[in-house]
Amino acid sequence: MTTPVQTAEGTRRGTSVRAMLTDRQVLAWALYDWANSAFATTVMAGFFPVFYSALSAELSTEDSQFWFNISLAASSLVIALAAPVLGAISDRGGTRKHFLATFTMLGVIMTASLAWVHGDMWVEGLMIYVLAQAGFAGANIFYDSMITDVAREDEYDQVSGFGYALGYVGGGLLFLVNVLMVTNPAWFGLDGAGEALSWSFISVGLWWALFTLPLLIWVKETPTKAEASGVQAVREGLRQLRETFSHIRQLRVVLIFLAGYWLYIDGVGSVIKMAVFFANRVLELPQEALITALLLTQFVSFPAALFFGWLGRRIGPRTGILIGLVVYALVVFYAWGWLSSGTGFYYLAVAIGLVQGGVQSLSRSLYARIIPVSRTAEFFGFYNMVGKFAAILGPLLVALVPVMIAAADARDAILVLVVLFVVGGALLTRVDVEAGVRAAHEMDQADSIEASNG
Repeated sequence: MTTPVQTAEGTRRGTSVRAMLTDRQVLAWALYDWANSAFATTVMAGFFPVFYSALSAELSTEDSQFWFNISLAASSLVIALAAPVLGAISDRGGTRKHFLATFTMLGVIMTASLAWVHGDMWVEGLMIYVLAQAGFAGANIFYDSMITDVAREDEYDQVSGFGYALGYVGGGLLFLVNVLMVTNPAWFGLDGAGEALSWSFISVGLWWALFTLPLLIWVKETPTKAEASGVQAVREGLRQLRETFSHIRQLRVVLIFLAGYWLYIDGVGSVIKMAVFFANRVLELPQEALITALLLTQFVSFPAALFFGWLGRRIGPRTGILIGLVVYALVVFYAWGWLSSGTGFYYLAVAIGLVQGGVQSLSRSLYARIIPVSRTAEFFGFYNMVGKFAAILGPLLVALVPVMIAAADARDAILVLVVLFVVGGALLTRVDVEAGVRAAHEMDQADSIEASNG
């Protein structure tokens, strides 16, 4: 069963894709992906791994990779532990936009602060990067959950895909400008690549802040039943969190999905965060090839994310995700056994671009279907918690394989990601989406009755 969505222009009852994607609230929500993808592209996937590699030049390759991956795991652990608590509190207080703005501000300030890191300040650089990632990941908890404020259940796949598509274009456009700044600093009146890199970090912070404003201004949160405030919101939120552990056990489909998602999204996140560092430090590929490959990924991902949104509506999000996981497993095998040149890295980038946004957006839309609308931020807190715990496992396994297995090297370590894709996909095949939707609606009805009586 679906219901009309209250938009900035009124109640949208039609099913036109054009009307849906041009609705002001949908567009404002999707523009946040355009905003924060600048961090994901320029900083997380693009410049910081190479920047960190230069900062840590005094360390061995093994030590440099070890501290990089351990720092990623630590950042993810903090957000993973905080995510469900924050989600529960915001559900009870009706403050998802406030939390999103707070974490975004943290990410913006820390990203811009990277402009003042230089020389051998690899420790300081990692600490600032960890805080920027915390802002990025924390804000996403509330951004993801707000899809239920702007779209109906039957629109989730395409609206989610639209957000990722805008993210790839926005992130890709600023990344292109940043690459031109670094490779041709004189065009921008800059003294050299170092100054250009500093201004790139600052530009990401400004871009992120500017394009967050439409969501904060135009997206209207769904009113929270029995809304609390202040200390009461914290108390009620923590109580609701305790109850959710029991509710998730009742929602068997959600439990199976989260187990599979935990494993396969770990592989996806590890590829995104580690590909450039792996190619630069382990395979010693030229930096020009890495930058070009990242741009290829961004602009291939734009139409691919839109296509997967359409595909999810036609064949179901679960099948679409499984297609993407097969491609990811093949990509890792290729990187392990055959990748040795910049041209090969281009092929890998295109393959990842075809499925990256699809796997992420369809996972978000599938999950939105099988959770109760009355508990969206809370349940998306668990969703993001699982994703962040997954981001701990991947980098940690890749870091430890060469340490624990004498015959393995840094290249062999990436094969552990194939296991994550295979086992995660196997669990996903056991997710009964229709049963999950029915169970979520039943819980919503029970919550409504409880709120009316209480």
